Amino acid sequence: MRILVIEDETGIADFVEKALRAQGHQVDACADGLEGERLALTTDVDLVILDRMLPGREGVEVLRGIRAAKPALPVIMLTARGEVGDKVAALDAGATDYVTKPFAVDELLARVRAHLRRPAQPEATRLTAGDIDVDLLSRDVTRGGRAVRLSAKEFELLAHLMRHPNQVLSREQLLSGVWGYDFDPQTNVVDVYVGYLRKKLALPGSPAPIETIRSAGYRLTVR
Repeated sequence: MRILVIEDETGIADFVEKALRAQGHQVDACADGLEGERLALTTDVDLVILDRMLPGREGVEVLRGIRAAKPALPVIMLTARGEVGDKVAALDAGATDYVTKPFAVDELLARVRAHLRRPAQPEATRLTAGDIDVDLLSRDVTRGGRAVRLSAKEFELLAHLMRHPNQVLSREQLLSGVWGYDFDPQTNVVDVYVGYLRKKLALPGSPAPIETIRSAGYRLTVR
């Protein structure tokens, strides 16, 4: 998941960022309320960790801006102000949760996990991204109306990418989501299978829409 941390205390921001990255999350960090609100509204983040006392714009005001534009986005307030009145004000403004400093990192990570869980949705039986169509029941794949024959693992990798169109997925995320492995820095299985997919999805004059994002991972680009 992609998480935005808006925190102006460098030591805390670095600590939280490292802990989240160790859990496999992609993390963006910002130390200013105005810039943090802009990032929350213009980037595809799954959760925000928001300090209350910030330069530029106070945390509750940032929260109100986020909540007006993205009412379903989870926002965890992280602050030294632990009075009941402060918590009530933050929750009334739309905070999903409220963690008081100092805090145990394991508790924060547990709250992050809890708020990233989504209610179970009926599973779609068909995925479409651009001119690529996948039938999850028959496991038929077409691109531009042309049938594409994929191995079982190639099919799973394509389906995983299609569930996250235009989103950069790290090798760690793909390895976990498709193979169910913890990240092994020695393996190149993701790169190998992305190569297989590109060859099979390519059309004359139209390469497969799977981009390599340097130092970040891969993205299925849909225009």
